[in-house]
Amino acid sequence: MNAAPMNGFQRLVIGAFSGRTLVIALPFLFLLVFFLAPFFIVGKISVSEMEAVTFKDLVTWSEGILTISLKFGTYQFITQDALYWQTYVNSLKYAGATTLLCLFIGYPFAYFMARAKSTIQPALLMLVMLPFWTSFLLRVYSWRGLLTEGGWVAEIIVGLGLDQVLYSLGLITAPGKLMHTPFSLVLGMTYTYLPFMILPLYSNLAKMDLRLLEAAADLGATPWTAFWKVTVPLSKAGIIAGSMLVFIPCIGEFVIPELLGGPETLMIGRVLWDEFFSNNDWPMASSVAVVMILLIIVPLAIFNKYQAEASEKR
Repeated sequence: MNAAPMNGFQRLVIGAFSGRTLVIALPFLFLLVFFLAPFFIVGKISVSEMEAVTFKDLVTWSEGILTISLKFGTYQFITQDALYWQTYVNSLKYAGATTLLCLFIGYPFAYFMARAKSTIQPALLMLVMLPFWTSFLLRVYSWRGLLTEGGWVAEIIVGLGLDQVLYSLGLITAPGKLMHTPFSLVLGMTYTYLPFMILPLYSNLAKMDLRLLEAAADLGATPWTAFWKVTVPLSKAGIIAGSMLVFIPCIGEFVIPELLGGPETLMIGRVLWDEFFSNNDWPMASSVAVVMILLIIVPLAIFNKYQAEASEKR
């Protein structure tokens, strides 16, 4: 017996619950619930007026009059107060320095792992992920003991005279004083986020076709030339992914600047904490968070747009 033909509604329902549609829809649903909805809530608070522990309604209807009350004074205050701009600049500066250091240190690690024997690659990968088995807070606290006076890392740096070099570069406030300085802050963030750079780079380099290097050698390229002309361009996706995984969380980092940084390394995460919990000024804190998110998302969106256009031209 022939089955009755499906109408348009039935085809729509079956198509909506197909495997391909669900695979695409689930990540979007996750972003909608756990990112977009909270972002709109924070945005709403940022333009609301706070009354004790409640917020005034943005939209009111009274006696046939619809009133929309949006308060943008907090955003205006951000543009006028140098403290906020300085903390934004500090956050971008230290996040950028951490990203560059992680790339400089992580690329050789990832390259060695990708070229190692297949039998030892799982062990090397396990060593990279081993720090995740220990509490993040405990690992940051350990650097306090290592960098304070009497710590063995501090003793080595001072013994080799490297503290004088760091002082001349402006990374520490005085010779021998390593804690609560830009040096200790960047060191702590680099140590913490280095695996997030190594893993995407390793994944990308491990899949590279080595015959391309053989072809470059046959054409007369030296190993160094082949590395810059073949390996680095082909690992561009891993570099971008690792950089984003390091740069974005570093901008809003709070724990590491609080434990290892000092007054001159004030970052936006600390400002958010103070506005929320010390000043109890939720609209101001929400405004700072919205501006921080826009500073991250807008450049990323522009970069992805131009990258997509460049890929289409190829």
